[in-house]
Amino acid sequence: MQKSLILAVGLVAAPASAATITITVPRVNVAEYHNPYVAVWVEPVGGGAARTLAVWYDVDLRGAEPGTKWLADLRTWWRKGGRNLNLPADGVSGMTRAPGAHRITIPSSLRAGSYTLFVEAAREGGGREIVSMPLTIPAATGRAAGRTELGSITLSAR
Repeated sequence: MQKSLILAVGLVAAPASAATITITVPRVNVAEYHNPYVAVWVEPVGGGAARTLAVWYDVDLRGAEPGTKWLADLRTWWRKGGRNLNLPADGVSGMTRAPGAHRITIPSSLRAGSYTLFVEAAREGGGREIVSMPLTIPAATGRAAGRTELGSITLSAR
């Protein structure tokens, strides 16, 4: 009887999906604009491996200079584990995004706990920017903002 009670408590505590991240790519007024490469990942606050949630790059660029060539420009993400990621990765890889608001769902497989959410952007002919903010699963809400390559970043509990 105690085993079934513990199992039931475990099922109730598991979130269906953790949260939604809304990332705003700002419109930058320059002569030749290129959509930024963007990486989104989380790291446990107490230490541990980084987990990539999304990476937006030129997925369709093939040949001598594939789109993955410039992923190293996302320097922090690249060092934290991006270089070891087998790309394209299902549910993670995607095309670059035009200016506007874009949503990512944090997977329900992300265990409850305290994390730091990182969003890094790099743009050809532009700059590089990284924004971080605390993330607590399951009660994830918050807001941060970049200054140049990233706009607002919003966490919404689901």
